[in-house]
Amino acid sequence: MKKKLPLIIFLLILAAGIVLGVYQHLNSKTKFNDNCVNGNTAGNLYGAGLFCEYDGTIYFANPSDNCRLYSMNTDGTHLKKLSDDVASFINADDNYLYYVRNNPVSDEKYSFINVNTDSLCRADHDGKNILVLDTEPCMYASLFGNYIFYLHYEENNGTTLYKVKIDGTEKQQVEENPYQTCSASSQYFYYIGDKGAVWRYDTTSLSTTCVYTDNCWMPTVSSDGTIFYMDCNDDYKLTKSDLLGGDKIHLAEDRLDSYNACGNYIYFQRSSGTDPALCRIRTDGSDYRVIAEGVYSDINTTSTDVYFREFSSGIMYRSPIDAPDEVSIFSPGK
Repeated sequence: MKKKLPLIIFLLILAAGIVLGVYQHLNSKTKFNDNCVNGNTAGNLYGAGLFCEYDGTIYFANPSDNCRLYSMNTDGTHLKKLSDDVASFINADDNYLYYVRNNPVSDEKYSFINVNTDSLCRADHDGKNILVLDTEPCMYASLFGNYIFYLHYEENNGTTLYKVKIDGTEKQQVEENPYQTCSASSQYFYYIGDKGAVWRYDTTSLSTTCVYTDNCWMPTVSSDGTIFYMDCNDDYKLTKSDLLGGDKIHLAEDRLDSYNACGNYIYFQRSSGTDPALCRIRTDGSDYRVIAEGVYSDINTTSTDVYFREFSSGIMYRSPIDAPDEVSIFSPGK
């Protein structure tokens, strides 16, 4: 019996090692989505994807820490630093975060949204187990089920449309044109083609269809076929129509620099040489109001707040959706 004891111990240790190895393998195995979930809203991705809300948690690029990746509850509590990575174009699903890593940090203003970024990454919701999906400079990353479609930059070929599976496989160029992937709806995204027409790109079949003809910019298409855009033929006015036909409607007479349509509201930057402002209007064109006077960019929204960056200073501001007259500097952790 004493002679068999070392063998038994060895076999137990071996079995434990095998079990641990199997556990680690299963734990590290990519968890795929069962449907074509999208990772962020069109308006946020047009605004560099600095905020992304998923299942009651906001993942964001913290302006108080050089735009490194953080998370917090929707009420601003439970602030956590997830990574030293400077993040933009943040997406999320049940299992992972996806973002463009913008290291190293430049001292220049707004350098984190420059084209010369570093890589496309995937991480767990706690920021751990980072997997680099593309080592080349990337931007406009958008999740479609189990694939990320994004703009990929190479010195020889310039910027082109790529896709990569969320486990890092099947990376390939799918279009030579750098179509923006922001306006995602299920397996489709909507982009601007020749003469400002809106085209629909099917990320499953990799086919394209023209769905709306006007001279548009920054289209946002909702699941019911409603389209918002800036009318290039009429001084970039905020415009609403639908993909099934019908007249287009100018929701405001202002010239726009940018906008973010979310829920019942649209937030937009009014372009004016004398009276610029961050404004809000309902999607039916009512309840026009000024949120903050001045020039702002990077408009991002969550279910509770709108965030926007002052162009001259780089300071990020926050205004509650339910209390639009309240505007404060957003500096979490300070």
